[in-house]
Amino acid sequence: MNNVIVRRDTLRFEKVCNYIALHLDDDLSVDKLSLVAHYSKYHFHRQFQCHIGMNVGKYIAMMRLKRASYQLVFNVNIQIIDIALGAGYENAGSFSRAFKKSFAQTPMQFRRTPQWEAWHKVYLNAKRINRESENVNIEIINRAESNVAVLEHQGSPQSLNNSIQTFIEWRKQSTESPVATSQTFGIPYNDPNNVAADEFRFDICGSIDDELQDNQYGVIAKSIPEGRFAKIRHLGSHDKMDAKIYTFYREWLPKSGEELSDFPLFFHYINFFPEVAEHELITDIYFALK
Repeated sequence: MNNVIVRRDTLRFEKVCNYIALHLDDDLSVDKLSLVAHYSKYHFHRQFQCHIGMNVGKYIAMMRLKRASYQLVFNVNIQIIDIALGAGYENAGSFSRAFKKSFAQTPMQFRRTPQWEAWHKVYLNAKRINRESENVNIEIINRAESNVAVLEHQGSPQSLNNSIQTFIEWRKQSTESPVATSQTFGIPYNDPNNVAADEFRFDICGSIDDELQDNQYGVIAKSIPEGRFAKIRHLGSHDKMDAKIYTFYREWLPKSGEELSDFPLFFHYINFFPEVAEHELITDIYFALK
């Protein structure tokens, strides 16, 4: 019975966090959020703190600054004052002070040269690696070969966004793999949770139709092979994909009678943050089968 109660409470606060992510531009009062959680407003603060690990005001501020960080780097056409107002600050000055206090860089400095590793340390406590089992729907499909342009990242997972930014610049400059009409993939060659930071390897990929042209960005041509794949659709933050991946390896694969082929798992990103809220992200996870 206690496990049922804990699970029910967990789902309620997941619902609150999803609501916050979807309504970052709104007035997120305790009265409103306690109604979403179906808890008394007089107890909501303490319950939120217990389940999430920080008070609700700090959590909202962190989520707004997280979105602002991505907007600064990946939406360079948005003016800083508009990002500041969208994050709930009255002016660019107060936003700049809060941003620098959190990340040791001003918004302008972060836009020019983002220090992602330091940024990730701020959010480390909010990311919980989940190796517990999770219900997953696994589909066996056949895929054709995909020709892809690739920027190879090697180094800390926390600096991956720097490489993503470079790949985005190549996409815009070359127009060979436009994000609006091409597919976007990610191929991790090892588990970031179990490998030294300098050994982590990850391919950032965009589908291409023609032969890749020489470029100054270090983007090269590769392919994702054709064949049979087990596919899992993940809805929500990329930080929470581990549970499905571990469930696949630990539970589904031993019982399935299937064997993996010699190609790493890969991700197909259907949409992107901050264009959509994190809980609205859609990612397909593929495992190559013999």
